[in-house]
Amino acid sequence: MVATEDRGALLRHAQFGSSSRHMRLQTLVRLRWLAVAGQTATVVIVAFLLRFPLPLMEAAILIAALAAANLMLSTWFPTTHRLGPHSAAALLGFDLLQMASLLFITGGLANPFAPLICVPVIISFASQPIRHSVLLILFALICTTVLALSPYDVPWYPGEMLRIQPVMQLGVWCSIASMMSFAAFYAYKVSHEATLLADALAATELVLEREKHLSQLDGLAAAAAHELGTPLATISVVAKEMERELRGDDRFREDVQLLRSQSERCRDILRRLTSLSTDSEEHLSRLPLSSLIEEVIAPHREFGIEIEVVELGERGSEPIGNRNAGVLYGLGNLIENAVDYAKDKVTVTVAHGPARVGITIEDDGPGYAPDILSRIGEPYMTTRPSESERAGGLGLGLFIAKTLLERSGAAIRFGNRAGGEPGARIDVEWPRWAMETDKRK
Repeated sequence: MVATEDRGALLRHAQFGSSSRHMRLQTLVRLRWLAVAGQTATVVIVAFLLRFPLPLMEAAILIAALAAANLMLSTWFPTTHRLGPHSAAALLGFDLLQMASLLFITGGLANPFAPLICVPVIISFASQPIRHSVLLILFALICTTVLALSPYDVPWYPGEMLRIQPVMQLGVWCSIASMMSFAAFYAYKVSHEATLLADALAATELVLEREKHLSQLDGLAAAAAHELGTPLATISVVAKEMERELRGDDRFREDVQLLRSQSERCRDILRRLTSLSTDSEEHLSRLPLSSLIEEVIAPHREFGIEIEVVELGERGSEPIGNRNAGVLYGLGNLIENAVDYAKDKVTVTVAHGPARVGITIEDDGPGYAPDILSRIGEPYMTTRPSESERAGGLGLGLFIAKTLLERSGAAIRFGNRAGGEPGARIDVEWPRWAMETDKRK
């Protein structure tokens, strides 16, 4: 189990590294052009349609600065360029400063567009590492505070002046700060969970491909035996001819006999490989439920924990389905977790009927804490306190097992044993047709 989680961590670092949260430059450039268009449209409508007095020159310079920066980025870098955390933070900081400057000369917090100062912060928390995003939100709060001190009046009707009381300014500041904090936290959590989920699903696919690869090795051995049979037969024939011709020559007789005997030995090995593949082909492709359970349990019987199998149905009516690497790995992982946490015994109960097939795994360990039962199956989390260092935690491995079993049509329920007995209980249930469907790849 520990090895599974270590593989998950290594996979995230090796396959995704720190680039998994790198923003594509083209995305930021498009968002900036949208900002330029929105700011330009707002200034034009306020100045020429509503005819409110507005510092047009200063506003035009600030908007032009954002457009010029966008043009330079588009010219200097290819569209596929990805921004590192420092570069992204610098560009978002520039966007924040440009927006704050535009708001400052148009009324500060009295400007109804003041909440837009939150946008760069939300983008940062959704796409960048947390430490860079925290610095950006602190900078945004400083800019918001400066906006409250703006000496410029908000554009209004000529001859009239819109005055905002200090207590109202404080209320606007608090609303912007709270909205910024909540939206940033929400964006970060959603993005972080999506990243973990994507990484965990990638690990799931890697494990499933590995299991499928192992299940295909038998066919590969048979193919190798078939391909090597012809050249080896030729070597054997030539060795026989050499032995007959050199029978009277003591210098080469022993060497030729050794060559012939070794070629015959190789042919015997290849013959056994071919026979093994032919004899076990049906076993590998179609697997009874009892054989599946025994194959899953067998690797975990040598760890000092008793594993009892209770069969509630007759073997004559048990389902027989295709060998599914995902089901084998998923059930094996659940058994491994139960063995890790059990004190003395793990009980596996198998039941099958005309419509359903169920497997219940129970251990006599500490069980699940009540506050985390609803979160079991999330990637990279520990669900049960370990009583020994060998037990590790249930995180990526359990997520992979749950995902693979659910893909096979199973429903999984996690809980603790009934009747006040200590220990955890996992119920895995399939529609019988899902276990018996011939899913040939």
